[in-house]
This record gives sequence, structure tokens and C-alpha cells, in this order.
Amino acid sequence: MLRLAPAAARTIVDMSYSRHFLDFQGSAIPRAMQKLVVTRLSPNFREAVTLRRDCPVPLPGDGDLLVRNRFVGVNASDINYSAGRYDPSVKTPFDVGFEGVGEVVALGLSASARYSVGQTVAYMSPGSFAEYTVVPASIATPVPSATPEYLTLLVSGTTAYICLKELGGLKEGKKVLVTAAAGGTGQFAVQLAKKAGCHVIGTCSSDEKSAFLKSVGCDRPINYNTEHVGTVLKREYPGGVDVVYESVGGAMFDLAIDALATKGRLIVIGFISGYQTPTGLSPVNAGTLTAKLLRKSASIQGFFLNHYLSEYRASMDHLVKMCTSGDLVCQVDLGDLSTEGRFTGLESVFRAVDYMYMGKNTGKIVVELPHPVNSKL
Repeated sequence: MLRLAPAAARTIVDMSYSRHFLDFQGSAIPRAMQKLVVTRLSPNFREAVTLRRDCPVPLPGDGDLLVRNRFVGVNASDINYSAGRYDPSVKTPFDVGFEGVGEVVALGLSASARYSVGQTVAYMSPGSFAEYTVVPASIATPVPSATPEYLTLLVSGTTAYICLKELGGLKEGKKVLVTAAAGGTGQFAVQLAKKAGCHVIGTCSSDEKSAFLKSVGCDRPINYNTEHVGTVLKREYPGGVDVVYESVGGAMFDLAIDALATKGRLIVIGFISGYQTPTGLSPVNAGTLTAKLLRKSASIQGFFLNHYLSEYRASMDHLVKMCTSGDLVCQVDLGDLSTEGRFTGLESVFRAVDYMYMGKNTGKIVVELPHPVNSKL
């Protein structure tokens, strides 16, 4: 008689295919690894997160990949995640980090139909702030090499691409305002809007960032530390802007609302200015908001990437091609100009988060996780 396994039982991986469970460079996969874990709910990343140094390396299930992370991405929303804002029922401890790129060092049998040991993949999945991460093969994206440029696409690039494609209504000649334009996702919004034939305005915090924005096609960078954004917009764009890609919130949101053209649209992809507060919110001038929208037939819409996952794979594949061909600049900030130098190792994720919230980065903040050949960690 055939005995069926209980429905809740985990799929057993056939270890007889030993080549699927060996480090592709010839060294055995270690038994222990380091990873970051949320041990206390808080928007203060240093208070919320602990570096654990002796965690078991996870075993991939039948449809999974075990990825040895080479680079992991830092996002403004990492502190929302560590505060439990996306799932109020979440209990500590839990893993943290949204995205990584690295090599497949082990995989389940079903996953081996599409992937092989040594292949380089990028992925968006919780738990990337670790030396090794188990990733469902169905959500991994093959990439030509384990370079940080491909990592910039996973959250930051796809957010800009899908958001502007689905909600932006971009057309040649439209005026597009991108806030935090020299940041991880802003850099892509600038380039994609420019490729659509739009006139692009971008806010930033330094002359160096202004120069970077000009290099990727921004028509009018505004350094808000030397120019008042509202004054520039009123003087140079009296008819208003057609689309705003907004990620700052607070006073910048209010300025962007005032700058909208008739039938203009403002898309909220975040409000980083409020994330470090106890509520996670940044106050806006809501009292007159409805009147302002009515007078201009203007609109506000939110965009959250998880609600558009049906578009994700095709978008990611398209962006990878653009990056590989050199048609898209994927600016990476590895912290080389930070006080303590390059972001290397999981312990530097804390510094990288601080660096982001000080507004120091140009492009996507990335942390390198070096693994010497034959390292047993």
C-alpha cells in the first residue's frame, strides 16, 4: 500500500544528488553562519537588530536555492520592517533584509531543473541580511554576474519602472518631478522619465548629487540646501508639473502638492522623513489638501511594490537587459566615502542604515559580504 506523507510534512530532499549540495568552489558548506535578526520591535535599527554569529546554515527544500550572498541591499523601509509596521502581529525574533545577489551553492531537486550550483542569481525575499539565504527558485532572477549593479534593480529599479509604467501616464513633453532623485529609486525614476521624453526635475541635497543627476539626464536638479524648492518651481514652472514621484513626505510633499499642474498626479512611493519617528509618519498640511486637489482636478495615488508582483518578473527581466546593455545607469554606493569606509560584512549594515538616514548616499546603498575561497567561516 502506498503511504502518503501528511500534507504539512516538509518535502524531503534527496541527498543522493550530492553535487547539488556542495559549495561550487569545492569547499563544504559550513554548518554555521552569521545573520541579522530583529530581536526587539523598533524603528531604531541599532536597537531592534542583533548580529548573531552562530546560526545554522539553512537547508533548501525541493523547490529552493541556497544562495551565498555576495551583496545585499539597504532600503529605507528596513526600519519599518524592524518596527513591525508591515505586519502588526509579527513576533520577534525574525530575519531582516529584503534583497541580495550571490551564487547558488545548493538546491533542491525540483529547483535543479532550472538552476545549477555556481549560477548567479538576484532575489527579493525576506532574510537577505545573512551570509546564506534560502530562496524559492520561482522568485529568483538569473543575472550574468554577482555584481552590485544588478542588486539595485530588485526593489529600487522595479519600484520606479512599474510605478511609472502603471501609474505615471508618462508622455513626451510632460514635466516630472522626482524627490530624493539621487537616491536608490530616484535615480531610476529620473532615467525612465527621461527615456519617455519627459522634462525631469530632481531634488537632492548637494552639488555633487546635482552633478550626478545631470549625468543621468535630469534637466533641472534642485539642491534644496542652496535653493528653495518651492521658489524654484513657482518661478521656473509656473504652469506646474504633471507627475511627481514622491518618496520624502512632510514639507516636501506639501511643496509638491502646491506645484502640481491642472490634472497633475502625485504618486507616493514612501515618506522617508517620517520613518524614524514613533508613528512612522511625517505630518503634512492635510487641512487644505482636498481643496487644492479639487481646484486643479489633481490626484494622489500610493504605490506599494508588493501589490504589483504580477508585473515583477517581466519588469525585472527587462531592467536586467537594460543594465547589461549599458542602457541604464545603476549607481551603487558602497560607502567608500563614509567616515569608516566601505560597507563590508554584516556588521556594517548598521552603519549603512545610518548613512542613508543622514542623506549621504548617491544611488543605491549596498553592503558587500566577502567570502574567501575555501572559507569555513
